[in-house]
Amino acid sequence: MQRLLASAFVLFALASAAVPAAGLTPTCGGQAKVFLSREEALELAFPKCERRRLTTYLTKAQTRRIAELAKVPFEKSVVFAYEARRKGELVGTAYFDTHKVRTHREVLMVVVDPASRIRRIEVLAFAEPVDYLPRGAWYAQFLGRALDDELELKRAIKGVTGATLTARATTAAARRLLAVHQVRGEISREKKGAAPGGRRAAGSPPAPRGAAR
Repeated sequence: MQRLLASAFVLFALASAAVPAAGLTPTCGGQAKVFLSREEALELAFPKCERRRLTTYLTKAQTRRIAELAKVPFEKSVVFAYEARRKGELVGTAYFDTHKVRTHREVLMVVVDPASRIRRIEVLAFAEPVDYLPRGAWYAQFLGRALDDELELKRAIKGVTGATLTARATTAAARRLLAVHQVRGEISREKKGAAPGGRRAAGSPPAPRGAAR
């Protein structure tokens, strides 16, 4: 366990200056490990930044597009993004993904930079045996990666012996969240370009019956 924690710390210490160092410190016993709360992860990723949570409502077509871009299943109709700015300039956007690894769940945070590349990745919680958690240096492969054909196991992302399912789940989560980020950008551009006259902007929830449109 000590080697795991040291390795995780080294990952972020060796990463670019834009990625602050962060170690993994369990806060609960047993097999289910909680390393960071959501707020702690956001503070590590965006120190001294103004943050806001943004909610995006997806149409069925947008949900399908995310799945097609990611090449992994995606069925959510609502997504949350945590946007951070420093002195008015966008620093990055964080997304959280909860998924099953083998039989238990893992929670990841992926931070996307303004160029739509992965800036940071954090394991917040891991309910599988800790032996299935890759060493910290393995996660460095994701830094700077965009949503393309190289963001796959056995391509830009090397597998890890003894943690194949975790590697697969992490790669899928990274692709899924980058796809969410891309579609959110498309929705934003479509909304800005929408013609006046009361037409509902893409990604916004439908007005309830009887409500003014």
